[in-house]
Amino acid sequence: MTAPTIFAILYWAWISSEILLQLVTPTTRRRGKLRDRGSLIVLLFVIFASFWIAMQYGESHPRNILGGAHWLRIPALVLLAGGLAVRWAAVFSLGASFSTNVAIHASQKLRTTGLYRLVRHPSYTGMLIIFTAVGLYERNWLSLAVLILFPTAALLYRIHVEEIALTEHFGEQYAEYKRKTRCLIPLLY
Repeated sequence: MTAPTIFAILYWAWISSEILLQLVTPTTRRRGKLRDRGSLIVLLFVIFASFWIAMQYGESHPRNILGGAHWLRIPALVLLAGGLAVRWAAVFSLGASFSTNVAIHASQKLRTTGLYRLVRHPSYTGMLIIFTAVGLYERNWLSLAVLILFPTAALLYRIHVEEIALTEHFGEQYAEYKRKTRCLIPLLY
């Protein structure tokens, strides 16, 4: 199987899983209090626009990362698979508490084990790894920058909204978790 075929399979597996998450995790079904503040719409728009710009530019302009090194596709595929694994593991570990909207349910428990022991938002860490992988696969500096900078800004807004809701719901328990656990990147941020 060729690198482009593997990339296409992983890329469409990710897109399909994100669409499926939108369809099967409606907050209203569980009667959670919605606190999204438009962050889902912002996030989806920014991700879609960033991918469209990066891929259009990447296909129409020279591959300029390390001289367009074809070997860079293999580490990019490994990163893409790793990002998917992190994203899916984080989503599955939350189980019924996972929602694509920022919503807190009365019976919700604070998850601090597994990937959540390393970072507070591992599903977003997985997404950032995916964005980086796609940018590296395109082998174009502008594509890489667009796929990292704009989605990261949207994710930081989303995280801000989530952390307000989590702090309001869990109080000191979440404040203590924030003091002990990094946001997105273990040991760094």
